[in-house]
Order: sequence, then structure tokens, then C-alpha cells
Amino acid sequence: MPEVAVPTVGVTDPDDPRLADYRDLRDVTLRRSLEVEHGLFLAEGEKVVRRAWEAGFRPRSFLMSARWVDGLADVLAPAAALGAPCFVVPEEVVEAVTGFQVHRGALASYERRALPPVAEVLAGARSVVVLEDLVDHTNVGAVLRSAAALGLDAALLAPRCADPLYRRAVKVGMGAVFALPWTRVPDWRTALPDLSTAGFTTVALTLAEDSVPLDEAVAGREKVALVLGSEGHGLSAAWERAADVRATIPMARGPEVGVDSLNVAAAAAVACWVTARR
Repeated sequence: MPEVAVPTVGVTDPDDPRLADYRDLRDVTLRRSLEVEHGLFLAEGEKVVRRAWEAGFRPRSFLMSARWVDGLADVLAPAAALGAPCFVVPEEVVEAVTGFQVHRGALASYERRALPPVAEVLAGARSVVVLEDLVDHTNVGAVLRSAAALGLDAALLAPRCADPLYRRAVKVGMGAVFALPWTRVPDWRTALPDLSTAGFTTVALTLAEDSVPLDEAVAGREKVALVLGSEGHGLSAAWERAADVRATIPMARGPEVGVDSLNVAAAAAVACWVTARR
């Protein structure tokens, strides 16, 4: 098979304005502002860069050291034809621009898409996960990865939930956000009643006194929406009350040894597995 010719642009100055999309990746506040303002998100690592391309996102540019170019040649060449340059820089320049050592080598900046309406995301779905105010990008990425891998159909996020397209979320989720349909609910107050009206049984993961075992809560339900709350306090009282059913994952060793629940990422994985196989 003939080698794919990849046009590249060599850069040695970390202050080069063409690298602005990749600057100060550890500064979460700055990145939120920059990415929203310019309508972009970053993919990190060869697999994730490729998955974003295969999902049809339009690239703005690529940034990598020379040793990663050949492995992504089949992406970089057609992307160049769309006007997305590949900036090839020394590894120390990558670190100077981004603020950390990029172990996975390749970075790409892609254009965001407008979020679809909730009805479009739910069309044909039987099992969805709903996230309220998760603030940790790693947890959001992990939950979406579990949902995609274990057979759920879609995800809905409350307005204050962390950004699934933030670099850390995309990286931890291994690009699951590109495969799993998702959007944000427009109104936090009516989100769960709206799901019930759409035919979903909303199942809140909580330690409430009236919680039933999760497998019992989802058994025989035609359409299920798993509802998970924030890392610190779990679900808000409003969402806990609004859910059709409150459920828990039974623990083999309970409060007497200080283990009454799982963290939200682990709980989501278990809940997705149980729900997908109800």
C-alpha cells in the first residue's frame, strides 16, 4: 500500500499564535472560556483524535511531534484538504504550549456542533443516563464511556454538569462522547417530569429510605432513565422527589464498615450494566 503524503507545518516557537487552540490546557477556567468563545474542543491521543474524525467532526488543526505523523496519516492528509494544518513541533515545545507532558503524543482541535434537542436524542431510545451537576470532567467521561460500552442509548446532562467535550472528559471516555447521543436538558426544574411524560421510568440512584434494589427498580420497565447526582451530595432533593422510583445498589458490607455506596463513576457502570440487561 503506498504511503499517504501528509503536508505538515513545522513550528519551533511556543508563542506562535497559530498554536492558540492548544495553549494552557491545565487552566480549566481559561479553557472553558476559550473553547466556548471559539466553538472548539480538543482530542488527545491517537485513538481519540481518530474517533473524532471518524464521527464526522470537522478539524481545525493538529499538533504533534514528528513521530506521531505516520500513524495518523490517513486522517491528517484528508484533513489538510479541508484546510486543517498539522503543526509538527519538538516535544519540548508541545509541553511549553500545553503546560504538561503530552504522553499520548497527538492533539487535535475540532469544531463543536450545536447540541440537538432532547426529543431528537431520545428518539428510539429505551435506556438513558441522566446526570445532575457532576462537576468532575473525569467522572463525566467515565460515565459516558460506561453508558456507551454497556448498551445504553443516550445521555442527558443538567445545565450545570461538567462539559463532556472538555479534554479530560474526552480522554477518560476514550471518545465515547462521539458515539453516544447526548445533549443538555433546557430546564433543570422540569427535566424528570418531562422524561416521565415521554414514557420513561425515571430511576434515581440514592440512599433514600424508600429506595429499592436497582434490579427490582428496573425489572420489566420498557423505557428507563437512570438518574445520578453530583459527586459530593448526590441528587438534589428536588430531583430525588421528582423521580418515579428511588433505587440503590445493595452493598455486601454496609454502613457498619463505612461502605454504603460507590462513587458516581463506579455506580454508573453497575447501573448501566443492570439496566441494559433488565
